[in-house]
Amino acid sequence: MGFDDSLVNEAVKLAENAEASKIILRILGATAIRLHCPRNQKLFETLDRKITDIDFAAYGKQKNAITKFISEHGYKQPQHLTIGAFVNREIFEGPEGKHIDVFFDKLEFCHTISFGGRLENDRPTIPLSELLLEKMQIVQINEKDLKDTTVTLLEHDIGNGDNDIINSEMVAKTLAGEWGFYYTVAVNLGKVKDFVGRSPWLAQEDAGLVRARIDKLLDRIEREPKSMGWKMRAKVGPKRKWYREVEEVDRAEWL
Repeated sequence: MGFDDSLVNEAVKLAENAEASKIILRILGATAIRLHCPRNQKLFETLDRKITDIDFAAYGKQKNAITKFISEHGYKQPQHLTIGAFVNREIFEGPEGKHIDVFFDKLEFCHTISFGGRLENDRPTIPLSELLLEKMQIVQINEKDLKDTTVTLLEHDIGNGDNDIINSEMVAKTLAGEWGFYYTVAVNLGKVKDFVGRSPWLAQEDAGLVRARIDKLLDRIEREPKSMGWKMRAKVGPKRKWYREVEEVDRAEWL
């Protein structure tokens, strides 16, 4: 089974309708990567990357308006979830088992990705740099995240700005602010390089392109000036825990 196009279409429809109502909703996750990689749709099908839900990034200042908007589109907040259980996150349930997660102002898992002033830079998804970091911040990274990152890097070059490229300046400055985040991303980019090297579904030329773009991004990350605090933490290294523990919560527990 491949992608569920109905969920992709639903996510785009909601984002566009929100825009018409002066509400900023930006798609993230695998749905956003699929939308951003039209030249590699066949590869997505080969990889059998399934779309299972809809995830949005938004600004907390619009939280009340967003809750009302999503409710008007047939989604409701589960009554059995403790009110206020998620400070920067709201969960909605819809018909046919559909789910929507909305993350406000930041994505906070193993590391924190801030959305401040960034959501206006792309539509209907978050910018590509945030999409890449969303995957690369996962300490216990799995194959689906390696697949998503591979396709993203195959489709998009590394450069400045957010015009359908991965904004290396944004990535470098973000990682220069926290050694732990830098370390996780550097390790995971190495895992992507290894992954493409042993992936039979990826042509040798395409694997080489992905590796070259990773090297280009890593070079820009290394050239970004680091603070004395960052350098001191780097000396300690991974001997001391450098990330936030995240529990994988099955949606079935909420149903």
